[in-house]
Amino acid sequence: MPIENDGVMIILSSPSGAGKTSLVGLLSKLDNFEVSISHTTREPRLNETPNKDYYFINETEFKRLIKNQEFLEYAKVFNNLYGTTRTQVINHLNDGKNVLFDIDWQGADQIKNKKLDYKLITFFILPPSKEILFERLSNRDMKDKLIVDDRMKQFEHDVLHWINYDYVVINDDLESCYLKIKKLIEAEIKDSSKDYDKEFIRKHVEKLTS
Repeated sequence: MPIENDGVMIILSSPSGAGKTSLVGLLSKLDNFEVSISHTTREPRLNETPNKDYYFINETEFKRLIKNQEFLEYAKVFNNLYGTTRTQVINHLNDGKNVLFDIDWQGADQIKNKKLDYKLITFFILPPSKEILFERLSNRDMKDKLIVDDRMKQFEHDVLHWINYDYVVINDDLESCYLKIKKLIEAEIKDSSKDYDKEFIRKHVEKLTS
């Protein structure tokens, strides 16, 4: 059972371009919240800082960490490896910090299956429409526009995993989406009533996948 003073694990997942990284950045500014920094084999983007946004390592080092069972979760996403090391997360939780995870559905499944003795709250972030998602991806630092097409195809698959999350939130406006997630986290921690309409989300997913 979780100890009262332990931190809470909060996972944000989304199809690429739906805004989870921006939301994690906003949540990380709250008191007592820490971001779990992932290791990855991909190259840094122009706006990313090594050891702050990600630990950028090569595939050999990543495989060494897998072999030593140092990852709490890891996954291959768009031909790059991403993983969360166990020690940093457990240390934060034991210090009473709430840990934010910016990971995909594969990593979320692995953490859920670990059944750790800490409270876990999971969020899946969706775009308001496929058109807006395409626009967001197109405005990114993409070296090849074919990558945008690949990610739009991957969206069709990723969106189906919404059902496995505690909450699904539509990111039509970053600030309002952030406030909704913040309120849900607070309600979960205090075990109070939640403002959440699962049927509305189900209908939105049907629109996105039709």
